[in-house]
Parts: sequence; structure tokens; C-alpha cells
Amino acid sequence: MSTLAIVFMIVSMLTIWGGLAVSLIHLSRHPEKTDDDVIEPAHTL
Repeated sequence: MSTLAIVFMIVSMLTIWGGLAVSLIHLSRHPEKTDDDVIEPAHTL
């Protein structure tokens, strides 16, 4: 492989793995709310 191909491969790998790491850090700091957190009013008939 040429030097240019190796550079592009490293840049693309850093972009993909870096995006994964950033999204995991963001998700751990700001977790999604689940349906268990919502209190629904009782239904009356």
C-alpha cells in the first residue's frame, strides 16, 4: 500500500472509532429516559 492510502485509512478509522467513542461518552452522561420513568394517570370508566 502507498503512504497516501495508509494515511487515508488511519484518518477514516479515527473518524469512525472517534465518533463511536464520542457518542458512547455522550450517552453515558445523558442517558435516555425509559418508559418506566413516566407515570401515567389511572383510567376511569
